[in-house]
Amino acid sequence: MRPIQSLLGQFAHQPELVKRFLAFDQLGETAYLRTHISGHFTASCWLVDSTGERVLLTHHRKLGRWLQLGGHADGDTDLVRVALTEAREESGLSDLLITPQIFDLDVHEIPARASDPAHLHWDVRFVVRAMGSLDFVTSAESIALAWRNISEVANDAAGLYDDSVRRMALRWIDLPTRLASQ
Repeated sequence: MRPIQSLLGQFAHQPELVKRFLAFDQLGETAYLRTHISGHFTASCWLVDSTGERVLLTHHRKLGRWLQLGGHADGDTDLVRVALTEAREESGLSDLLITPQIFDLDVHEIPARASDPAHLHWDVRFVVRAMGSLDFVTSAESIALAWRNISEVANDAAGLYDDSVRRMALRWIDLPTRLASQ
């Protein structure tokens, strides 16, 4: 069994979405390669500070929107590892702790750009907690990074944030313990 199949069992509150992810996973390792033109797996993180009050977001260079950190699996079927690697690479933070249960699932279209056709990202998202310094380093993939108050993201009246980012903020706020024990 590939890791995605075991992880999806932990995300049972949206059974139809889980079925779609499992069906896509039937493509095998091809689904984890960005060369699969119609779409591929990606892994992202909801990177929060140690208090759980703020989230680190990127103003994505290619998409021009404030989003969570993350990226392509590039053949790696261990999406927990992919999410943690992306968190480190895109933030420059080193003392990070990942919760290996899925926090959010999202399928979204990436618009055509240059030689890349429009395609789907099958994004599996995990909570990552910054346990040390919060002094990030902006990577080439970002216009900017910023720590944002999660309640402000959830109540975004100005429309600064992607719908899925607001959904994650609301989900985080609704967690009884905010995963504090993990």
